[in-house]
Amino acid sequence: MMEKTFDPREAETRLYQAWESSGAFKPKDDPQADPFCIVIPPPNVTGRLHIGHALNNTLQDVLIRYKRMLGDSVLWQPGTDHAGIATQMVVERQLAAEGNISRRDMGREAFISRVWEWKEESGGEIMGQLRRLGASCDWSRERFTLDDGLSAAVQKVFIELHQQGLMYRDKRLVNWDPHFQTAISDLEVENREVQGHFWHFAYPLADGSGELVVATTRPETVLGDAAVAVHPDDERYSHLIGKMIRLPIANVEIPIVADEHADPEQGTGCVKITPAHDFNDFEVGKRHDLPKINLLDREARFLTEDDGAGGLDRIPAEWRGLDRFEVRKLLVARMDELGLLREVEDKLVMQPFGDRSNVVIEPWLTDQWYVDAATLAKDAITAVEDGRTTFHPKTWEKTYFEWMRNIQPWCVSRQLWWGHRIPAWYDEDGGVYVAEDEAAALEQARARHGRDVALTQDEDVLDTWFSSALWPFSTLGWPEQTAEVARFYPTSVLITAFDIIFFWVARMMMQGLHFMGEVPFKDIYIHALVRDEHGQKMSKSKGNVIDPLELIDAYGADAVRFTLAAQAGQGRDIRMSVDRVEGYRNFTTKLWNAARFCEMNECKPDAAFDPKSVKQTVNRWILSECEQTVKAVNAGLDGFRFNEAAAAAYRFVWNVFCDWHLELAKPLFMGEDEAAKAETRATTAFVLDQALKLLHPFMPFVTEELWAQTGTRDTQLITAAWPQLDGLTDPEAQAEMDWLIGLVTDVRRLRAEMNIPPGAQLDVAVIGASAETLARLERQDTLIKRMARLASVTPSDSAPQASAQTVVGEATFALLLAGVIDFDAERARIGKEIAKLDGEIKRLEGKLGNERFIANAPEALVAEQREKLADYATQRVKMVEALERLAAM
Repeated sequence: MMEKTFDPREAETRLYQAWESSGAFKPKDDPQADPFCIVIPPPNVTGRLHIGHALNNTLQDVLIRYKRMLGDSVLWQPGTDHAGIATQMVVERQLAAEGNISRRDMGREAFISRVWEWKEESGGEIMGQLRRLGASCDWSRERFTLDDGLSAAVQKVFIELHQQGLMYRDKRLVNWDPHFQTAISDLEVENREVQGHFWHFAYPLADGSGELVVATTRPETVLGDAAVAVHPDDERYSHLIGKMIRLPIANVEIPIVADEHADPEQGTGCVKITPAHDFNDFEVGKRHDLPKINLLDREARFLTEDDGAGGLDRIPAEWRGLDRFEVRKLLVARMDELGLLREVEDKLVMQPFGDRSNVVIEPWLTDQWYVDAATLAKDAITAVEDGRTTFHPKTWEKTYFEWMRNIQPWCVSRQLWWGHRIPAWYDEDGGVYVAEDEAAALEQARARHGRDVALTQDEDVLDTWFSSALWPFSTLGWPEQTAEVARFYPTSVLITAFDIIFFWVARMMMQGLHFMGEVPFKDIYIHALVRDEHGQKMSKSKGNVIDPLELIDAYGADAVRFTLAAQAGQGRDIRMSVDRVEGYRNFTTKLWNAARFCEMNECKPDAAFDPKSVKQTVNRWILSECEQTVKAVNAGLDGFRFNEAAAAAYRFVWNVFCDWHLELAKPLFMGEDEAAKAETRATTAFVLDQALKLLHPFMPFVTEELWAQTGTRDTQLITAAWPQLDGLTDPEAQAEMDWLIGLVTDVRRLRAEMNIPPGAQLDVAVIGASAETLARLERQDTLIKRMARLASVTPSDSAPQASAQTVVGEATFALLLAGVIDFDAERARIGKEIAKLDGEIKRLEGKLGNERFIANAPEALVAEQREKLADYATQRVKMVEALERLAAM
């Protein structure tokens, strides 16, 4: 006998261990099976499961479980990213908390050894959390971006790109984090709106004939200016183009240049150009061959030593070694003393911060390693254009193309210690030798110099995105030509978030095509954001972050998964709330209770059952509904419309199977027709099995538990065959049962609206019924009377007095109410309800008509009030209809 309730806390760990120990997560060893592979977006080894991870991995697991049950050879490749800057930060903080020496005092080798110790002890916690979600990855193949195999792949790619002229060293601007003293990617930069200023400075013309006024949010960069730009069509300044300006404080001359970067409509139309400290200015500087004057050191302090770029000579001696923001104050004060400060304008400005260091990021000119992304992007663009890879939703292709067609060189070096150390060595003259190891580099140097020379390896490591770009093939064993590479590359689909299309998706496309000759995946599904119930982005500062692990503790993994999948509509953000999760927890309860009902009524799977042989209309109907649902779920999952697939399964299980079929089956279970009883039991058990299979990708735990408890099985549900139903669609049975359900629903609605006592057995007169309807009434007499609580259903020529009426098809059904309700009392009751609703509607209309309320109230509160108003209006319409019916009696 089944337990009364399903206990997720007890069952989930037990079921997961059973799946994993049975080898269910491994690819099927069948050369005839179609391969299906997803590589997991590798979470940071420092990471903890958040709601975005929960969505992403739920959707992956839905597809993985679906394809596994379809009979494919399925590989869900797991692994973690070494997360260079994040991991180094964690360990450095740990060292500081212990009162130990810094990493620089420890030395590189000792520090890296300490990071590995941390990784083995504490890293990868998120992989255990993914297990709690139900993720059915092949954990026996778990990879790490710094493991030996992936490190070999990274080294091979770097060396070959360098040999092909696609990897090179250059001095360019990067996002520089002064705290961590490393270049960081755009994804690691957080642009925040802060209160700032526009300082307007006058720059005197060198010939003393006037001045130009420029505005800047970063006065400290004035000393690095290499020119002032004006628009070539700006007539105000056309006569000055080519003339020189005397740069204040630095006391050097710089030219006035014509460039379209200057906007005549912005400020004075004059723009200071600082190529070494601004990304846009860097491009202007290239167009006009301007010098790149660096002012800062690695800590964003003003230079104390000459770096050969001419910046030191421009810095007053007393400012050297000072922080950039100290110099900002000093420079503004000096410009004011010189009479060159024209205006200080308060202004909100966008300022870049390091997402982990929380310090202002500085565009800084450094020597870094770059990939020629523009060359690699060509094939990656073509692959999406010609359909070898398809985005879902397709609208994301526009975003992909815009970035790829305007792609910049990819900076891949980072000034960290934790990561793949760059395989490059330098001689004393700055000569570069890229090789597999120092011995190979020394051999190259010997060939160049004709003698042995001392070499020093590059101190930098590679950007973590560089190793992640190889993920679809390196995790399968490349550069070795493994069986997994041959079978599973290209992978089938990538499921990821929109914010890493540039940083990860595009780069996997480039590297996959370049090194494997094929796209890394055929489909890319871009999921939306998970927001709070009011549509607000989640953030710690707002206090609206939802922890998926807490939800799993409270409601079970199945409810969390179904909530996410049911809302995963293409291109639509998800509104997550505890109430929704609780609602889907109730769905698991409904399913469990339905299975218990089946058990109590002796519905057991019958291997000999032939669904095409059933005779009872109710059984033909539920099988027809089941086949259509299988097709709807298949179409949803095949088209990456997860919400539609979930909705189809939910509707069938809750609304069709539980609410109607089980109710309709009760009279047959309790009847004396043994053949009908046996057929209905077998049909019900068969349909319950199909329901468990359809729900398994979304709700794996409760369905696996029910699968085991509702019959003797030769396989776990996770590896059972997906429903393959054909030839069960029955329009005749469908039409008859839809008619019956419509009739019962309408009668129940009238009973509720007319406040008819639940126990009252009503007589019903049927007017204008066709021969088909009369035949249906005769066939379904017992069910109709039982489910609508009717004493009799009798054909009639006209509607009796004192009756409530509804039309179903061509016939009118009149419920006889004389002696059942007190008409005067009911009219008075409904009148009071309408008056109460009128008061609420008037109050809410006044509130929503108040402009101050709309302007000042939170958006969520306004939406809630509007929703209440709509609900009250709908209730009022129903009450008025009920009153009108009573008035006609």
